[in-house]
Amino acid sequence: MTTEESHTYFSHSHLVRHPQAKPAGWSLPPHVRAWSSIVPPVASLLRYRIEAGLSLGQVLILTIYFSVLIYATFLDSNPFDDPYRSGFVAMSQIPVVYILATKNNLLGMFIGVGYEKLNYIHRFSGKMLLLASNIHAVGYFYQWSYQGTFKKWISYPSNSWGLAALICLDILYFFSTSFWRQKAYNIFFASHALGFVVFLPAVYYHQPTMLPYILTAAGAYGFDHLLRLLKTRLCNARIRPIPDMVTTRVEIPELNAGWRAGQHVRLRIISSGMGWWGWAETHPFTIAGVSKTQEGLVLFCKKTGGWTSKLYEMAKIAGYGERGFGSGRNVKVMIEGPYGGPGHSVFASYSAAIFVVGGSGITFALAALQDLLQRDAEGASRVKIIEVIWSVQDPSSLTPLIPQLTALIQQSVYAPLRISVHYTRASASPELNKEFLPPGLSLSAGRPKTAKVLDAVISQAVSYGSGVKASMDITGVVVAVCGPVGLGDEVSGIIAQVDAGRRWAVGGIELHEEVFGW
Repeated sequence: MTTEESHTYFSHSHLVRHPQAKPAGWSLPPHVRAWSSIVPPVASLLRYRIEAGLSLGQVLILTIYFSVLIYATFLDSNPFDDPYRSGFVAMSQIPVVYILATKNNLLGMFIGVGYEKLNYIHRFSGKMLLLASNIHAVGYFYQWSYQGTFKKWISYPSNSWGLAALICLDILYFFSTSFWRQKAYNIFFASHALGFVVFLPAVYYHQPTMLPYILTAAGAYGFDHLLRLLKTRLCNARIRPIPDMVTTRVEIPELNAGWRAGQHVRLRIISSGMGWWGWAETHPFTIAGVSKTQEGLVLFCKKTGGWTSKLYEMAKIAGYGERGFGSGRNVKVMIEGPYGGPGHSVFASYSAAIFVVGGSGITFALAALQDLLQRDAEGASRVKIIEVIWSVQDPSSLTPLIPQLTALIQQSVYAPLRISVHYTRASASPELNKEFLPPGLSLSAGRPKTAKVLDAVISQAVSYGSGVKASMDITGVVVAVCGPVGLGDEVSGIIAQVDAGRRWAVGGIELHEEVFGW
């Protein structure tokens, strides 16, 4: 959309919020305070970041985990004299690693969180399996070498299979490092898939007594793939390029129900335009809308790597339509999911909601906003005020979403919505005329002052004294973050600095994170 077109599209008659009558009957969702609101000092301490994306609470969980394994490995045992012990410890980790590697793992279902929230435990348990297995092997290698019988013992079929299983683990670990995940995802994925399949029969032939552990791991892996198959749909989709955002918009009208705001799906494109192996890749994307709409399921796929670049170029082939949107082309896609989301949190049960998003994280906010405003119109929301803080590199990223953001602002009758967009670098495109932005939508240069916004929202949630929601109980503020790991760490630190008195006055502050780089 050009600047002139945006001027034509937004007449001031569209920018007025028309008053509506109170819904016939309010049906407010109950609010259950999370433990983080009940004991905020403890929550703030546990959320303290040790390093990017790793909190003190997570470190404590991993420390306890590690201590138990160390105790089991070294209690009255020397790994060089008794390498059999470390083999049992390694065996105990096999089901844990496989269960936490699944997208539909039982632990996540039980505690109500997505698989991506438990991935840090999966990575750690994998390292423990690797470490215990190598200690087990080195112990035997030392004994055989010391006795001069290495060649004899390693030729035994059971030991040869054990060596094969160890090599599988070492290869899995090497290709699981961040370098391969970020630079060569296909190699990471292929090595994982092949290693997972080869490892289990190898350890069985190495030690048949491990069969119960192997069957547990294989059962979890098979159950997950069965559920993933049941959750997969083959659909026709329309892909359109959005040049200002360097993003591909994927629309699937035939899927219009079955997910919650904030959930994501895994997308596979069935097209020769994705290259020889592009059809085999699946990538997660947050759903950018609510269910039961005519446009169906909508995804925004930011051009960041090889696969998304091919998707964007394929969408561009169809050419451009009006207002900077591509006219699009039809492709076959496979959609798997939904996964993740806010879990037990019900955003509509809080007194105020703040969404802090970066780049393509706006898709999370769009879905959550539509859901909140829809509930608000039905009289099923406690939210009194909604704030969105969107950080982008280029201000032109705002242009394609102005119509949608304007429509959302106009729908915010009972819960005023404010959206502030912040950009960090100048654009080569013609500057967007801020005078034609609707009330409630702002654009400014520089980093956002998230702490000030949070403070203002707390004040408004406490003192909101007019309108149909004035008499509602104060039920806290939810702060939802979607973006890079660093953004989540920054917002967590800001929440920890809020004065205890203000935190209690507003009913607590709860943090929900959806970070990139699962």
